[in-house]
Amino acid sequence: MFRTLRPVFSLLLGIGFLLTGHGLQFTLLPLSGEASGFDTVMLGLLGSSYYVGFVAGCLLGPYVILRAGHIRTFAAMISAAAVLVLCHSLMRDPLVWNGLRAMSGFSLATLYLVIESWLNDRASNTTRGTVMSAYIVVNFAAFTAGQMMVSLYPVTAIAPFVLAAILISLATLPVALTSAAQPAPISLVRFRPRRLFATAPVAFVGAFMIGVSNGAFWALGAVFATGIGLSVEQAALFVSATVAGGALGQWPVGRLSDRIDRRIVLAMLLVGSTMAGLALGLLTVGTELLMLMGFVFGVLTLPGYSLAAAHAYDKTATGEYVETAAGVLLLNGLGSVCGPLIAAFAMAQGGPHALFLVTATVQVLLFVFIVVRIRVRSGTATADKTGFSSASTAPMGTVIPPGTDERPAFAGHATAATAPKPGRPAAG
Repeated sequence: MFRTLRPVFSLLLGIGFLLTGHGLQFTLLPLSGEASGFDTVMLGLLGSSYYVGFVAGCLLGPYVILRAGHIRTFAAMISAAAVLVLCHSLMRDPLVWNGLRAMSGFSLATLYLVIESWLNDRASNTTRGTVMSAYIVVNFAAFTAGQMMVSLYPVTAIAPFVLAAILISLATLPVALTSAAQPAPISLVRFRPRRLFATAPVAFVGAFMIGVSNGAFWALGAVFATGIGLSVEQAALFVSATVAGGALGQWPVGRLSDRIDRRIVLAMLLVGSTMAGLALGLLTVGTELLMLMGFVFGVLTLPGYSLAAAHAYDKTATGEYVETAAGVLLLNGLGSVCGPLIAAFAMAQGGPHALFLVTATVQVLLFVFIVVRIRVRSGTATADKTGFSSASTAPMGTVIPPGTDERPAFAGHATAATAPKPGRPAAG
């Protein structure tokens, strides 16, 4: 494994620094905004603003890279991301913060594109699975580590913002000093939502609705925790426990979906995540049990995007994976724009527990749609499935290098497979 990862070690190290700083910032900002007097709706708008910028980065980032190249784009976006973190500490105005969050989303989406296209370019068909699995592990580990750092300093102090900026800035060093050649130019793809809906309606609706639910949690999960009386340290632990559950749930859920209809597996997850959300939204429990409930919620909720993406690839013809991956990711991003706002208004009226009542409602609606679709059309035969890969369907997927006809890729921020065996496309 060491020999396989050696060519991309500097990139993985840079990713580790970047996402540690990003994880710290992602948890710090809602807690700091809340401590600074921002109301719940404004905190939700902060989450939505980030995803607006992220979607814009998915669409426009490729043009930045085509113009400036991978290394210059990486250095510029790292610089922008670090500066934007520091600006939050200097100007505690909610409208200014929304603008900063949108620009941060754009920077991170573009950085994902640079990093992931570079990783894919360094990997061969035989090593891509190991490389991308290592990338996913670094993603989850670094992001969780960053979240836990929020307890090191008071959330209203400048120190945590400085620490986040330092960590993000450090990501430049291993990448800028690497002797590896830049990857081949990225390719641009179209987004045709009508075609995606006709091909895989469950994936289409699922990606959007899961974005609504998960986007609400990412933006306001820490606010829920402090709203019910947890300390900043406990809030960070609660969010981290949920992320850890989601990370551990990816592989067994995906493997199960290789054996039976992915729509059925997703429906089963939705039933479980609805129950977990209702428990979090309706019950008052001790801190230890709350952490366990958060972990279970993560196991049942966060792999949903992966199943929706994998289902879309099952229905996609060879040569069209790039377009499908782009569509699924953008729909998820658009849902993530809506989710924090919906949840924020609900929490403003019903208190912090309303966050999980919103996620449960969204999941019930998606469950009903999936049941209808299962009754209308049969699932994909096992032999025709592409084969689940956590590295190919996680929200932080990868970009296929030009000229590769594998599952799947996105010029903005998508996914790749190790040894795909695409089946015949079929609507579902």
